[in-house]
Amino acid sequence: MARYIGPKTKIARRFGEPIFGPDKVLQKRNFPPGQHGANKRRKTSEYGTQLREKQKAKYTYGVLEKQFANLFDKASRMKGITGEILLQLLESRLDNVVYRLGIAPTRAAARQLVLHRHITVNGKVVGIPSYQVTPGEIIGVRERSKSLEVIADALAGFNHSKYPWIEWDETQKAGKFLHVPERADIPENIKEQLIVELYSKQ
Repeated sequence: MARYIGPKTKIARRFGEPIFGPDKVLQKRNFPPGQHGANKRRKTSEYGTQLREKQKAKYTYGVLEKQFANLFDKASRMKGITGEILLQLLESRLDNVVYRLGIAPTRAAARQLVLHRHITVNGKVVGIPSYQVTPGEIIGVRERSKSLEVIADALAGFNHSKYPWIEWDETQKAGKFLHVPERADIPENIKEQLIVELYSKQ
């Protein structure tokens, strides 16, 4: 599966937020990259602001352009507020749920665990990061993968109560996707209405 493999700190500095997780460089240099990054004060157009928000959402969830467009198209055909539904679809991706459950330290690591067939859905191995998890499904770690150091380290001290739409069973190393999260519960700093406005122009 294609994915972004470029310099993540550079992207995070562009948005001024640790969208890929904690970043020591970003803490020291919280300004755009480049020779004039610290002094640049160029006014961004309305289109530029909307495009920036879409790019931030794509990088945050590790989704490529075509996948993102397909998700937006799906969200626009569903009943409800399109922007909120888009974020809910992104949150329901298997790689994101694995990340939210604390099984992996980052979404990129969660995607690798799924691709390498360490993750199960309702007891069956699923190797598709974009798999849409539905309420009631159980996401777990494959039996022979429960001793993996990367998983044990990620789960150590992880606070599962941060995400009220999932329920974690430590003994089974599995979590239940209780319901699609409400927008107010999704912690990502994304202005989804700007993304809707961007696509409405196309």
